[in-house]
Amino acid sequence: MGEPRKPLPVKFILGVIARPDCLHLVNAAVEALGGADLISEKMPFDKTDYYKEEMGDGLIRFWLSLNGLGDPEELPHLKLRTNELEREYSEGSRRKMNLDPGYITESNLVLASTKAYNHRIYLKEGIYAEVTLIYRKKTGYEPLPWTYPDYRTRLALDFFGEVRRLYREELKKEMRKYAEKHG
Repeated sequence: MGEPRKPLPVKFILGVIARPDCLHLVNAAVEALGGADLISEKMPFDKTDYYKEEMGDGLIRFWLSLNGLGDPEELPHLKLRTNELEREYSEGSRRKMNLDPGYITESNLVLASTKAYNHRIYLKEGIYAEVTLIYRKKTGYEPLPWTYPDYRTRLALDFFGEVRRLYREELKKEMRKYAEKHG
């Protein structure tokens, strides 16, 4: 019989969709979350027009990883916090940015959502999670049937590979600190 154990820390990420004229607001939101240590290149958000009516034309997409490591149990709280920040920087009911949190482990990328679906599991407080990418040693990150089109791009897959590399470095440091402290 297996014994329950506390999971390893994770590296939190944010998927960002925003109007180019609102990047200063994105920066403020990211700073409110503790800052970023890696930021991807930006690309046009043109795989869907899902946000066009609410946010307008010419949206851009990029990803970033937040400073440090965290507890995966904090994902619902992070999603609720990003929702608050989106509302705080909105004009009425129109958002200027979309912030989608998730995390990276050695084996996958998990995203948070407020929407239930057949491939998502409920966490708490109205927040669900889905495995969006899986990691394989020979090929790196790979999409799944439900993975959003922009997460399938070479830009995204390469960026998350770099975040994973950083995550592994940070995890090794944390493990050394723990070993030194607890002998």
